[in-house]
Amino acid sequence: MASGMDSSGLDNLAFDQVNDHLKGKACKTSETDGDRNKPAYCVTDVPPWYLCIFLAIQVCLIFDVISVLLSFSSIYQNSIFFCGKVYYCLCHTSRLPILQGGTFALVTPAMALLSMPDWECPAWTKNASLVNTSSPVFIDVWQTRMRTLQGSIMVASLLQVLVGFSGLIGFLMRFIGPLTIAPTVSLIGLSVYDSAGVKAGSHWGISAMTTVLIILFSQYLRRIPIPVPAYDKIKKLHVSKFFLFQIMPILLGIAVSWLVCYLLTIYDVLPSDPDEYGYLARTDVKGNVVSEASWFTFTYPGKWGLPTVSLAGVVGIIAGIICSMAESVGDYHACARLSGAPPPPKHAINRGIGVEGVGSLLAGAFGTGNGTTSFSENVAALGITRVGSRTVILLSGFVMILMGMLGKIGAIFTTIPTPVIGGMFMIMFGVIGAAGISNLQSTDMNSSRNIFIFGFSMFSALVIPNWIMKNPAFLDTGVQEVDQVLQILLTTHMFVGGFLGFFLDNTIPGSKRERGLLAWENVYLQDSSSSLETDEVYDLPFGITSHLQSQSWARYIPFCPHKRHRSQSEDNHVSQSPGSEKEKKKYTG
Repeated sequence: MASGMDSSGLDNLAFDQVNDHLKGKACKTSETDGDRNKPAYCVTDVPPWYLCIFLAIQVCLIFDVISVLLSFSSIYQNSIFFCGKVYYCLCHTSRLPILQGGTFALVTPAMALLSMPDWECPAWTKNASLVNTSSPVFIDVWQTRMRTLQGSIMVASLLQVLVGFSGLIGFLMRFIGPLTIAPTVSLIGLSVYDSAGVKAGSHWGISAMTTVLIILFSQYLRRIPIPVPAYDKIKKLHVSKFFLFQIMPILLGIAVSWLVCYLLTIYDVLPSDPDEYGYLARTDVKGNVVSEASWFTFTYPGKWGLPTVSLAGVVGIIAGIICSMAESVGDYHACARLSGAPPPPKHAINRGIGVEGVGSLLAGAFGTGNGTTSFSENVAALGITRVGSRTVILLSGFVMILMGMLGKIGAIFTTIPTPVIGGMFMIMFGVIGAAGISNLQSTDMNSSRNIFIFGFSMFSALVIPNWIMKNPAFLDTGVQEVDQVLQILLTTHMFVGGFLGFFLDNTIPGSKRERGLLAWENVYLQDSSSSLETDEVYDLPFGITSHLQSQSWARYIPFCPHKRHRSQSEDNHVSQSPGSEKEKKKYTG
């Protein structure tokens, strides 16, 4: 075996052991450890129907927490529920168990647009009609601005459609490796540390209880089964083991904390003065949201009127969409890793990004005031619950469509206390950050080159956006649209970190093995005990893939799956790798 040398000339024995697949005790993991890290349900697994319902509710709770932060009214929240889930259920093109929902990447450009002098809301003191929120004058004021935001999102989303379906994002993937994905995904979690602290700090006792409960259920009690009665034709009535804590720790943690806050509220243990510490832990803080919500709401395109377009708005939203695409690519890889699937092929990424653009187009048309993107919090849930079944995610989509139409039910979830949300954030965004860093395991982290790229990208992505947000007047080119684009890009942590990682990784000399690209390529060529077949995971349903593979023109469509013919170099690699006999049978039939 050739000794592995990093760019400073140091031996990297651990790196060699991983990449050369050494045999022996040093490279073996126990069967217990393998079972512990194996997902409870992989991508293609279908849990029992009754279990799917509870798992779907758990996903809905996670999605609801974020949708509440993206919407200021139950009207918008219902639109986000309905539109995002219709898009996911109908398209479902990346074939990964990941939700689509509102994105924080478009909040900044939306707020920038609405804060412009021409679109700033008039002071209610200058017009008495604005005091009554149901008056025609007030309704016209906010709907005019919503229509402009709608049109800007719809036009800007066409760029994402073009980038995805043209195959441009798939082309760029040949230059994107672990040193680009790792900082991008990690910063999704690390960039919200301030928001998590604010929410958890609204009542540290409640947030700590939520965090401790989720940790207790997901880590310490995960292997403890709960005996439940069961019945089947063979065993008849018997007692079955149900690992409740392993697959539903978030649902249990939120439910218990929510119940405690409710009891503390009805017995007036928590302060009723909004200015006192702990007030946000009450469950009746947003009680008017439930009473104001209608029982039945149906979202439809043009609900606020005919959309209009603003050039400044389009340019700003495009900047947000670029950041959203970078986030989605990172989410795809993190989701695949945590759900036991192989890395997504180019055609799946092209499809996913393209249809996310279609989703943003629909979101704009339906008047959500936001676009859609891959849900990073869903990735964190996969890491905690180990449930990667896309059947569960699909069912949760239908549940949320129902919640989007039944306004009262959707509004009930807005009563989740703020410190409960903060406690959950402490867990979920920490897992997202760790999932991003885990991409570095395929690189040589004894290499001074790689350490520099990752460290510099991460630290710069925390420093630059923070400074720009504190000094917004620094960006003054004289062109408002350019200032807005620079403001959005340079205040988005994921974009700054991902761009620096991408640029440095592709310009600083380094071998494919050192960069981790060789290890990524090997995943496509050989099976792993924790991975499924690429075709089984990413092929389109209902026999669509088989039909497309019989068409010669399908290979020229960037987002269509097609038969992949192995090159001679790949054949030689497989013949020298463990499990080569299995590989030969797979490709020779």
